[in-house]
Amino acid sequence: MKRFERLRAWVFDLDNTLYPPHMRLFDQIEVKMNSFVMNTLGIGHAEADEMRSLYWREHGTTLAGLMQNHGVDPVAYMDEVHDISFDALEPDPHLAELIAALPGRRIVYTNGSAPYAARVLKARGLSDAFDAIYGVEHADYLPKPHASAFDRIFALDGLHPAEAVMFEDDSRNLEVPHALGMTTVHVAPEPAPAEHIHHHTDNLTAFLKKVSKYTGG
Repeated sequence: MKRFERLRAWVFDLDNTLYPPHMRLFDQIEVKMNSFVMNTLGIGHAEADEMRSLYWREHGTTLAGLMQNHGVDPVAYMDEVHDISFDALEPDPHLAELIAALPGRRIVYTNGSAPYAARVLKARGLSDAFDAIYGVEHADYLPKPHASAFDRIFALDGLHPAEAVMFEDDSRNLEVPHALGMTTVHVAPEPAPAEHIHHHTDNLTAFLKKVSKYTGG
């Protein structure tokens, strides 16, 4: 944990990272994704669900696969799949306090859109804890885990990977940060042991409380 003493940039994924999976917000998005694929391509639910999963595995996101293979308009897609209720989210003042106390720059980097991320942060009471929000649109809709996506976002922010940490629920999205020299934290109910994962936690608030002992927060 002493490696956290030297860190000056803190990068957080959004969905199932800055809110716990049991709030099940992303379930609504998955329903919207399937509906969009069904209506856009004229296919049934089972085929749409299979295609969505396939594109997620092969392209990083369903959207990336739809753009590459079907010329889908990303703005229309984002507007539809993020038109959801945020009532399931609860404010977390303790988490907000811990993030705000981290030394250096604190950013959100999500494969969702920045406006959607801003609404999630507001519902969680985390808006004031971050210096910047980057959505997939800031990388020209190239998603994590593509290395070029990280390069674009980090260059845009002026972030130095050797001084940064990435918090992420999708373990594959930590491979590039690790290769860039970042500290990596897998935030998920169950660990996924791998060389590119330095830490695992199923409770981000509790983990950051431990980190605060080394950062002076």
